[in-house]
Amino acid sequence: MNYRHAFHAGNFADVLKHAVLARILVHLAQKPAAFRVIDTHAGIGRYDLAGPLAERTGEWRDGVGRLEARPLEGEAAALLEPYLRAVRETRAFYGPTAYPGSPLIAAALTRAQDRLVFIEKHPEDVRRLTQALDGDKRAKVIELDGWTALNAYVPPVEKRGLVLIDPPFEEPGEYERLAERLAKACAKWRTGTYVAWFPVKDARQRDAFYEAVSDSGVAKTLRIEMLREPANDPTVLAGSGLLVVNPPWTLEAEMQTLGPPLARLLARKGDGLFRCDWLVEEGRATRD
Repeated sequence: MNYRHAFHAGNFADVLKHAVLARILVHLAQKPAAFRVIDTHAGIGRYDLAGPLAERTGEWRDGVGRLEARPLEGEAAALLEPYLRAVRETRAFYGPTAYPGSPLIAAALTRAQDRLVFIEKHPEDVRRLTQALDGDKRAKVIELDGWTALNAYVPPVEKRGLVLIDPPFEEPGEYERLAERLAKACAKWRTGTYVAWFPVKDARQRDAFYEAVSDSGVAKTLRIEMLREPANDPTVLAGSGLLVVNPPWTLEAEMQTLGPPLARLLARKGDGLFRCDWLVEEGRATRD
């Protein structure tokens, strides 16, 4: 299978994922020491929401399109601003229908001393990602399977950093693989922040994934989940979630402020559902 994120770029799941990514990068940049960003399934970096793939699904209209048509207000709007600033900067260079993937959001919200590693296994996507980064000397694009890279590229030289794990979930067993590989990576680099994305279709499958991660021995892990509708049909993408291992101390309160109004805005049925709580509380050590 050959997953193409261009079908889904800018959808409701991207909005949540990129908003959380931006909040973590803002926090990391508050200290002067350099940090590393590792994106294991990076994609092409920049998407055209007016292109044939995005237009075929139109998913962005109920994601970033809805957010721009009906902006949030108050504290929630302030928390979204770094993400939306990255979107505006991308469009200033590439036109009003451009949308940044996680590599361009990371590039927009990091500093000269920080380093970025983007992993992508498809040769054509590697070429397009390299082009999208436009010679950014802080960034390195590597053609490699993301799961292999997750094991190979942690720990980095820097003591601080973020690993984004955003697999396509196009093959059977991806939930089990994510739980296993996340735990192994955390054992190798205990001080890193990890963000693992996953889709939510079947509540039972999601809960089994939560149990597997909780039992794996990972360190403190924040669970962030947004549903547009109840997760009771395994053929429908009801929502998505993020597990954040070693999150910034500010993230829980930020997401409890931002998450509910964002879920209401992006809901397909009713007000949507949002939760932000601890899957693994502080004090649990990662297994050796």
